[in-house]
Amino acid sequence: MHGKVCLVTGASSGIGRAAALELAERGATVVLVCRNEERGAPVLAEIERRSGSGTATLLTADLASQRQVREAAAAFLERFDRLDVLINNAGVAGWGTRLVTEEGLERTFAVNHLAPFLLTGLLLDRLKASAPARVVTVSSAAHKCYRLHLDDLQGERHYSGFGAYSRSKLANVLFTQELSRRLAGFGVTANCLHPGVVATGIFRNIPRWMRAILTSQLVLSPEKGADTMLYLATAPEVAEVTGQYFVRRRPVRTSRASRDASLARRLWEASEALTAARDA
Repeated sequence: MHGKVCLVTGASSGIGRAAALELAERGATVVLVCRNEERGAPVLAEIERRSGSGTATLLTADLASQRQVREAAAAFLERFDRLDVLINNAGVAGWGTRLVTEEGLERTFAVNHLAPFLLTGLLLDRLKASAPARVVTVSSAAHKCYRLHLDDLQGERHYSGFGAYSRSKLANVLFTQELSRRLAGFGVTANCLHPGVVATGIFRNIPRWMRAILTSQLVLSPEKGADTMLYLATAPEVAEVTGQYFVRRRPVRTSRASRDASLARRLWEASEALTAARDA
């Protein structure tokens, strides 16, 4: 990975942190996108200590804010002339009360889908110019649990925390498949993955009974949970594989809804409208 530039969102903890550390140790220049400097600085220091190269960079952005996503993308484009790997890892899992962002969008959908959609779009020309390049997006097996209704993407009519999370993860799969179609011939691949049940803080706000069920399963360490993500970001054998959903390094068939090409296209169009610059 020497000479490669890799951007990892949600790099302050969990599998994002584990992936960033490993990429740096393999020689990549790693750009961390973290919510704030307080969360990101310790990871930046650890990367620099482990790699001894000082090639890591921290960009701060609350991905619930489209304004901050745009600012992070602009800062990256100003500093780096290439992007070899974009890892859309950051995510949230709410429970109970429906929360909205500064743009008035349901928070889980905004962070888990609209933020990677917007960030990828803003960096797409740099990815194409750096080809061969890769986009890796963290989804979840939860994508199979709910359907996605384009007329209620914000959960204004029907809302539940797990439902919002599941729909956002379905959106990740649909986004990946549509992105791979749009990138055909450009030398940029797009794949997504289920990392497994990982011991991270993403489900810290869910009820204790559900957390107990999750933690009674085979819980992976962040390092093991990052394995498939790193595989898709670096492995030569998947250099030309695109539009797939991986579990434990293997492509796996996704839900019927996630294979609906028309739905993927319409979600893309809806996402474009929801991320349009307010001053455009």
